[in-house]
Amino acid sequence: MSTMAEARRRQDAKGAFNAATDDRSTHQLLGIIAGEGSSMIMLELEKGTRGQADLGRALPGVSAETLVQTLRSLERDGFVARSAVPSVPEQDEYTLTVLGERLIPLLDSVRHWAQRNMGEVRAARAHHDAVEG
Repeated sequence: MSTMAEARRRQDAKGAFNAATDDRSTHQLLGIIAGEGSSMIMLELEKGTRGQADLGRALPGVSAETLVQTLRSLERDGFVARSAVPSVPEQDEYTLTVLGERLIPLLDSVRHWAQRNMGEVRAARAHHDAVEG
């Protein structure tokens, strides 16, 4: 009986932790910018308005499906605006919103940090894996 009560207590504590974590603004933002292709797309849009095909060519590592899903998510979150371009077939163009523009300095900082420090992270992982392996 105590085992079931302990399991229930752990489940309740985990639920409370997850609820608190989901409400944290920082956690939410990190989830957005860590999404597949999100930061790359926004940094590409920093250069100016781009069509979906242009973004696809600029980001060859991002699949077309992921690109569409990520653009929709960024639009929903208010970082990107979409506008239809009258053509045959009709195409969409994407641009950063003011909210998206305000996020660029943070993304630049993260990118520069990664460029300077990820070598050390990879070395630490390799060392850890060699010792633990």
